[in-house]
Amino acid sequence: MSEPFAQYPYGSYSVPEPPRRRRGRTALGLTATAVVALAAGAGAGVALSQGSSPAGNATATSKTVLSTSQIASRVDPAIVDVTSTLGYQNGKAMGTGIVLTSNGEILTNNHVINGATSISVTDIGNGKTYKATVVGYDESHDIAVLQLSGASGLTTATTGNSSTVQVGDNVVALGNAGGVGGTPSVAAGSVTALNQSITASDEGSGTSEQLSGLIETNADIQAGDSGGPLVNSHGQVIGIDTAASSGYQFGGSGLGGNGNGFGDNGSSSSGQASTTQGFTIPINTALSIAHQIEAGQASSTVHIGETAFLGVEIASSDQQSGTGVTIAGAQSGTPAADAGLTAGDVITSVAGQTVSSGTSIQQVLERYHPGDKVSIAWTDTSGQSHTATVTLATGPAA
Repeated sequence: MSEPFAQYPYGSYSVPEPPRRRRGRTALGLTATAVVALAAGAGAGVALSQGSSPAGNATATSKTVLSTSQIASRVDPAIVDVTSTLGYQNGKAMGTGIVLTSNGEILTNNHVINGATSISVTDIGNGKTYKATVVGYDESHDIAVLQLSGASGLTTATTGNSSTVQVGDNVVALGNAGGVGGTPSVAAGSVTALNQSITASDEGSGTSEQLSGLIETNADIQAGDSGGPLVNSHGQVIGIDTAASSGYQFGGSGLGGNGNGFGDNGSSSSGQASTTQGFTIPINTALSIAHQIEAGQASSTVHIGETAFLGVEIASSDQQSGTGVTIAGAQSGTPAADAGLTAGDVITSVAGQTVSSGTSIQQVLERYHPGDKVSIAWTDTSGQSHTATVTLATGPAA
């Protein structure tokens, strides 16, 4: 049986909705960012160990079964609304995050901040808004850690042990549904499956991510909930809300169609009602990655610090020849434009590695940082070969 095809409910555009970009283009910085997040619009902390309840936490005893309203009242103060400014799209998008340290380390999905040129975070607990920087991210597991500037005394979440979760357990998903801010939305449900694998895809950019080991729930996870907590009946966070689908039917992305992150018409492409399935990253997995980010331990999947930027726009996947990557253009003032790359050129290698898709370019560039030099080889529209060494700029978050 093929993997479910799901979509990140990562957020909603601000009103008015920004001009929609044409499908089939995505600008590549270090991680194919510069313009779009994977699978829907971007509006996806760590010193806390599982089950701990330090002072200032949204605490609940592990043996006390709480009502939905009690869960919300206890967990809400440890939730934040994340607003990503997408400078290359002239838009804004919203998601959710979870407070894991009192000085403002925030756990969220990578796709919540993908493409952000600046990030602001509003803490539900105290109502204050902070500027956020990206500490690091793991795109392959869709995890990111943010640091709030000047934060202190924040209420932190109480995390549970996701390895003990069982099918049938009652759960509550909380978040910034619809990107409207204010009191977090509440969606009650139950765990319907464990260890699930999905393909979360952005039809607009032609990129996709394979996510596995997920908790499946029938709680109604919506656009804007990404990065928010899935909570057990004891008020403990057991997962990070990440993706949702209705009968696995999806058309567009949050950067095409109606921009709401739920397909071209905001409904199942079959036109018939179907049960919504939500997918969450187990908190044990998320915290393990977050601890690695906090420790500054970069790896083949974990990127630490600022995102480097190349600045090429990739043509739609159906235009790719398989022997290189056709670009739709290079953004003015970027390393790619300065090197002479223009629409129709075919990039054949980056940093000495052959590339055949936008995803492969981002995988190569993910190891680099602003100021690093990399070589690029390409063929222009007349068939002439070129090579250049460029200095990567500082770009949007991955």
